[in-house]
Parts: sequence; structure tokens; C-alpha cells
Amino acid sequence: MGKSCKVVVCGLTAVGKTAVLEQLLYANHVAGSEPMETLEDIYIGSIETDRGTREQVRFYDTRGLRDGLEFPRHYYSFADGFVLVYSIDSKESFRRMEALKKDIDRQRDKKEVTIVVLGNKLDRDGERKVEHNMAQSWAKAERVRLWEVSVVDRHSLIEPFVYLASKMTQPQSKSTFPLSRNKNKSSGSVDS
Repeated sequence: MGKSCKVVVCGLTAVGKTAVLEQLLYANHVAGSEPMETLEDIYIGSIETDRGTREQVRFYDTRGLRDGLEFPRHYYSFADGFVLVYSIDSKESFRRMEALKKDIDRQRDKKEVTIVVLGNKLDRDGERKVEHNMAQSWAKAERVRLWEVSVVDRHSLIEPFVYLASKMTQPQSKSTFPLSRNKNKSSGSVDS
């Protein structure tokens, strides 16, 4: 197990951020339970990557955004990854998630960070306000992965988080810069 990765989970209030984490990590979310407001909670999970290694991930479950409440800036600087959550039955939650993505890009100044997007509440497909194809087109343009999930179906949550842990802990690719010198050729320096 390598370093512990820090993942910030964010989105509009009542989109199911806490429910996603509770169901993913503990399988104990009760469908239809009354949502509780989160100030900030930290969850620690061990996720198996696509390489078969287990990685520790520290999830920062943030307070849901609402009018007049800005996303705290300190999250941008330390996060290795972000999970942006919206509800498929709320266009406003999708718009706020789009704005969060722009803020992350601006604050991170092109520094590498892994972002996954979850369209939650797939079990409410009949009340859908965010079209699947439109959301996928947006994700493709933004170069992020998007999954539509439901906390009712825990299995729908596993693939996005395996992808997230795998991307954040990828081994560094080998450099193409030659670090060893060929002993037969003169390099212009003298080794002693």
C-alpha cells in the first residue's frame, strides 16, 4: 500500500454525497432515510485498484453547496482527486457541479488531479432532469469520467471508485530521458 490519497467529495446540497460514501464503504445506507447536513466528515477506505493493489483513500465529505455559500478554497490545494456529485433529477445540481469543475481547473492551474463525476439517484430515472447523453458529452469535452449511479445499488458505486484509486496511484511512467551514459562514448566529462 502506497501513500494515502486525499479525495474531496463535493456538490450541491442533498445530492447524496454522504450516502454514496456510506454505501460504498460500509454498505449501510438506508434508502429513504432523512438526509443530514454535513459540515465536514472524513472517511478512510481501502480500495483495490485495477492492478490488484489495495490503496488507502481518505475521503473528505464536504458541506453541500447552496446559494451564497462558496466552496472552501483550502480543498483545492491538497486534494489528489475530486468526486463531483450531482443528482440526475436536478439541473441546478449539474450546473453547480460544472462550476466546481471550472473552479478546480482554475485553482489547480493545470496541475494533474483526478476527477470523477457521479450522476446520483439513477433509481429516480423517471424524474430525470439531466439527460444522460448531454452529461456524457459534457464529461467528454471536459476530459473527465462520468458514471450514473444509485446508492440503492451498491455495485454501481464500485467501478468509479476503483477507477479513481487506480488513476491516482498509477506508477510514474518511465522517463524517455537517458539517465545512464554509454561507457564507450566520450561524454566530455571525466569520472574519477
